[in-house]
Amino acid sequence: MTEAVPEVGGPTRWEKIAARLDAYERLVRLDKPIGTLLLLWPTLTALWIAASGTPTWFAVGIFVIGTLLMRSAGCAINDYADRDFDAHVERTAKRPLAQHEIKPWEALVVGSVLALCAFLLTLRFNRFTIILVIPALAIAIVYPFIKRFFALPQAFLGVAFSFGIPVAFAAVQGTVPASGWWLFGANFFWVMAYDTEYAMVDREDDQKLGLRTSAILFGRFDVLAVMFCYTIYLGLLTWLGQESDFGPLFFVGVLIASLLALWHFTKIRKRERDGCFRAFLGNHWLGLAIFVGTAADFAVRLHRWPG
Repeated sequence: MTEAVPEVGGPTRWEKIAARLDAYERLVRLDKPIGTLLLLWPTLTALWIAASGTPTWFAVGIFVIGTLLMRSAGCAINDYADRDFDAHVERTAKRPLAQHEIKPWEALVVGSVLALCAFLLTLRFNRFTIILVIPALAIAIVYPFIKRFFALPQAFLGVAFSFGIPVAFAAVQGTVPASGWWLFGANFFWVMAYDTEYAMVDREDDQKLGLRTSAILFGRFDVLAVMFCYTIYLGLLTWLGQESDFGPLFFVGVLIASLLALWHFTKIRKRERDGCFRAFLGNHWLGLAIFVGTAADFAVRLHRWPG
């Protein structure tokens, strides 16, 4: 009996392992950090405000790592939920599950392990923080399935992507003051704005698949809806800054964010895929402007009045 000869030129064991690791990396979007940054900037902004500009490096590290873990877990679960749709959408057709590079159960395991790790990080904080993290985890898990039946899934995502704000206040202060919830509400409208831009990219594919998004719901009023959400977001931030007696550097951050929002209008008004996607990606800079303005404002105040 002739012994089987390995296929000449076939992948080696190490190449197979490398390919699998690459598939996992793309599953949790380590190659695309935009989602992590969109979660991170408002969370760090809340952490700085809650700690009056002096958060501990330990807390900062926990929230940075926790944000990365939660976003990665959400991506794995999202791809599991969308495994029958992604292959038919131009933007998502090359995702690992859509390409059958990994199995659905692997995505579930990866997502579950990452979510568990994120939860374990919160055990270093107070009980109220842990209690708040539980619904945050539940929302992250449920969100990918919402667009099957809810006409405005971006609203659900707005809650999910804003939950780091009350968690940050709870971790520092043991409670969430009114300003924390107002910041949560403001951030909700920012998420609605940028995720509607994101939905505008996939609108034609989503309509064919029978999915529901804000871009489809708003129809020809989609651009107006996006700019309306930006206006509420920036207006609430301005009001919160005035109520909290923030200094000029905070408002410079809000001004820069406002100019970026206007730039987004120039990108989405023609409803072209590339323009809408560029606008979505640009929200990283908008969130960064708010965070830098907040951190800089506290730094100046602490330098002038160290007591």
